[in-house]
Amino acid sequence: MNSMAMTHQPLLVDQFGRHKRKLRISVTDRCNFKCVYCMPEHPEWIKKHQLLSFEALYRFCEFMVHRGIEHLRITGGEPLMRQGVVHFVAQLQQLKQIGLKRISMTTNGHYLKRYAEALKQAGLDDLNISLDSLDPQQFRQLTQKELTPVLEGIQAAQAAGLNIKINTVLIRGMNDDQILPLARWSKQHGLMLRFIEFMPLDGDRKWSAEHVISEHEILAILRTEFRVQMKSTAASDPARQYLMDDHPVGLISTITHSFCGSCDRVRLTAQGEFYNCLFATQGLNLKEDIVALAALEPQRERALQNKLLRCIWHKEAGFHAIRQKQQSRKISMHMPGG
Repeated sequence: MNSMAMTHQPLLVDQFGRHKRKLRISVTDRCNFKCVYCMPEHPEWIKKHQLLSFEALYRFCEFMVHRGIEHLRITGGEPLMRQGVVHFVAQLQQLKQIGLKRISMTTNGHYLKRYAEALKQAGLDDLNISLDSLDPQQFRQLTQKELTPVLEGIQAAQAAGLNIKINTVLIRGMNDDQILPLARWSKQHGLMLRFIEFMPLDGDRKWSAEHVISEHEILAILRTEFRVQMKSTAASDPARQYLMDDHPVGLISTITHSFCGSCDRVRLTAQGEFYNCLFATQGLNLKEDIVALAALEPQRERALQNKLLRCIWHKEAGFHAIRQKQQSRKISMHMPGG
């Protein structure tokens, strides 16, 4: 009996006792947007033949679910730019028989009008959609794309009955005037909105703490118009939860109120690099090991497991610990996904 048939094993734990239950799989580094906090001005795309096949990604997901992963999130780049991703979502449903609980996706929303219903039929459980401004001109400045397709995609996702969260990255001087408009809009449309502090993951490394709109500032602005109160938040949830006139809103404040102490996430890029942290300065190349899973050789599987366990064990305490070491990051967020 090969190790793929083993019982569920919660093995993935780091030196600080944090069990890894969530795996983020990037299916492509390509994106049709150029968000300033993510994409470098001149990205060098991975050649298509260098991407892991969906078959290989599925085998790796299966391998990881056997070892304690309960939640898969499909990311990019923009995942809906890769042909076959809807079928991949449907295929992943099989892993719910061996311990997987949820399958999610993060998207910029541009292609959702075309794919929302198919994603729902494929069994997608959750969908995070990036929306950084409701002002068409400002949106174009931030993304180099038009706003209308995204709003139409959100409408299509709602019509399909998908569970949706809207993610907004706030940058001082760029879109901090959108806090109240987005809050009103999310309440009007019955959508869960999450404001995210600007993090040092930008493609051209121009991040500065001066550009961060803190959780405290966001709350102060919201309270000028809404009654805001904090509610209980799950330990592993990156967003601190609030009620805004009884409508939920989340704040992901990695800079001013880090959730690293309870982080349960790991990541794999589209070409097979494994990252134990979103802020890790380098990844572990597992491409050959993942491709070798097709051979169903227990010795190769054990070798892959040992590599993963070592990498996860040595995960840093979190964002601030990495920053204190003043290590430079070699990749931007479009590679390992958000």
